[in-house]
Amino acid sequence: MKIQQIRNATLIITYGNTRFLIDPWLMPKESMPGFDSAIHPETRQPRCELPLSVEEIVNVDAVILTHWHPDHIDEIALGAMRKDIPFFVQNETDGQIITQHGFTNVGILSEKGTEFNTIKLIKTGTQHGERAIIKPICDSIGMPYDAMGIVFTADGEKPLYIAGDTIWCREVMEALDTHHPEVIVINACGARVASGDRLIMDLADVRAIAAYAPNSLIIASHMDAVSHLSVTRDDIRALRLKNVLIPEDGEIITP
Repeated sequence: MKIQQIRNATLIITYGNTRFLIDPWLMPKESMPGFDSAIHPETRQPRCELPLSVEEIVNVDAVILTHWHPDHIDEIALGAMRKDIPFFVQNETDGQIITQHGFTNVGILSEKGTEFNTIKLIKTGTQHGERAIIKPICDSIGMPYDAMGIVFTADGEKPLYIAGDTIWCREVMEALDTHHPEVIVINACGARVASGDRLIMDLADVRAIAAYAPNSLIIASHMDAVSHLSVTRDDIRALRLKNVLIPEDGEIITP
């Protein structure tokens, strides 16, 4: 297994001799405004450039989109990827959107698991912010609330869990208890809406998952890129958690 942090939630996962591109957000630095409904709307995003060329990033075997949000996929990515690439999504709604962009090999992951190249991909639940607070905000601005996590399993590989856009919640705990991942990727910049409520994991959530899974390697992703972050890489480093790594953009981790 190799995990390459690209930028934000964009990763290249090499698992079972297959290269997966996760959440391809590939636009140049400061190409889009900050989100009006979140903190720091005046800050343009992405806050940083890509560490690799777009052509290098899309040279993969398959794509997984955890959810259709504008900081997880963009027109640059949609135009750069070949249209017949295997493209996995969380539900039929996202699948229809991807199909409308011309992709011809779209699959929907399930909680029971989807087989691909001897790898099992299992959809897991999330709370993209506390459901009772954040879902009504998403509904009011016409942005979907749901996201997914993914568990990867294969013979000869450690179980890998990409938690996706979620806070520490019952769904994440259930994924840990069910699948016992040895490697966990969390989105941990503490992105917040204008009210201050978090959308993804913040420092308290990082502490919680690190304590709950003390024998797992936890990798902090979705860092230092979006306008509405409230936690930086340096903030997580300051926690000095022994089982948490914080890769820089472009860095490759081989667990």
